[in-house]
Amino acid sequence: MGRRERIQAQLNLVNQRLEMYYKAEAAVLIGAQSYQMGQKQITRATLPSLQNQIQELERRKEELETALATGADKRKAVRVLFRDL
Repeated sequence: MGRRERIQAQLNLVNQRLEMYYKAEAAVLIGAQSYQMGQKQITRATLPSLQNQIQELERRKEELETALATGADKRKAVRVLFRDL
């Protein structure tokens, strides 16, 4: 699998996860955050944690789209070697 295919696969995964987080955020906003059945109470993710994860996924999506468009990864490491001549 080439570099572009790997980036595209990661981008597809990020898009899928982002869609799930959008649906979860919508569910929390309409009041499906927690419910109680008898003595047990179930609480889903909190709105701030969902929004933080959405922001992180959107940032990662932009990085992957940039890497796909330019062919260069933003996270490329560069080493600087100082020499005393």
